[in-house]
Amino acid sequence: MDSLLAFLQARERAIIATIRSMVECESPSDDAAAVNRQVGQMCDLLSADAKLTRKKGKPYGDHLLAEFHLPGRRKQGQLLVLGHTDTVYPLGTLASMPFREAEGRLWGPGVLDMKGGVAAFIHAMRALRELDIPVPRRVVLQLNSDEEVGSHSSRALSEANAKRSNAVLVLEPGTGLTGKLKTARKGVGGFRVRIIGAGAHAGVDFQNGANAIVELARQLVRVAEFTDLKSGLTVNPGVIGGGTRTNVVPSEAVCDIDIRVARMRDAARIDKKFRALRVVDKRCRMEVTGGLNRPPMERTREIAALFALARELAKPLGVQLEESSTGGGSDGNLTAALGVPTLDGLGMVGEGAHSAGESILVNRIADRTALLAKLVAGIG
Repeated sequence: MDSLLAFLQARERAIIATIRSMVECESPSDDAAAVNRQVGQMCDLLSADAKLTRKKGKPYGDHLLAEFHLPGRRKQGQLLVLGHTDTVYPLGTLASMPFREAEGRLWGPGVLDMKGGVAAFIHAMRALRELDIPVPRRVVLQLNSDEEVGSHSSRALSEANAKRSNAVLVLEPGTGLTGKLKTARKGVGGFRVRIIGAGAHAGVDFQNGANAIVELARQLVRVAEFTDLKSGLTVNPGVIGGGTRTNVVPSEAVCDIDIRVARMRDAARIDKKFRALRVVDKRCRMEVTGGLNRPPMERTREIAALFALARELAKPLGVQLEESSTGGGSDGNLTAALGVPTLDGLGMVGEGAHSAGESILVNRIADRTALLAKLVAGIG
């Protein structure tokens, strides 16, 4: 058996204990105090492992930078590892969804996305130190507090640190129950279409009203036609609102629309189409706002080479790594768009992210942790 894998298998219970402590410290994105409790817990956990720096992330919690103390005399360049402390679950979720170990899995809010991955990385770095395995680069773990709500506060920090790095590893969960790594992600954005019409009594003064809902419906028929599945471009009107009462011609209607693009060049194309929308009922006025939030992570030769390295390093662990692309975004989108080789999906193996069934496979904890350690030591 691979010596690093054997070392980490012997420490599996310690890794699980760390995961449990993190899951039981709830940290919803919209509760800065709760996230900061998680950040404080991480500071206590990492105090002997790394040089720590907290960055304010108002209105969200603090972001945390941890530069690890690792073997190897000469460090040339930097390896950035991205994670996040926030989850999608509101405070109090533990009451109905407690941490538990059952059926060969660990269950609980955020266990997969992504507290398990962060815990594994910490133990991977400890393994490198305890086994005195040299690491050629500085290793900085950046834990953002607002990834689940768009990374508005952390984006500049992620991009600045990526520009100083030779490569980026992302601790988001792998794809599926085989734990495929992610070498491509769609770009994510959104538009809001707002129609301002003219209100009127629907029975007494109907002809003088300009129905904003009807006009919005016309626009959404157009918008839905922007989807181009062959190129990986999807447009989804997801939330709609308007009107006050059935006997009132509605004066306003609004729709929030999700967009996903596989290629950066499609972002400009879809933006142009939204800006070109024009009202059919000239008595109405339309406002279109929004755009791309995260650029796509496109699979480059450098990303492919990084995956190839991971695949080779995984073989002695008994793992046949595969790669995948996904429609979801992560902070890896931001770093890949800068041209920095980025490998995503290196966190835990499981399923059910953002749901009551969120869980990770216990029998994949050790090999996943070993892979992280091997990558950190092996990226030259």
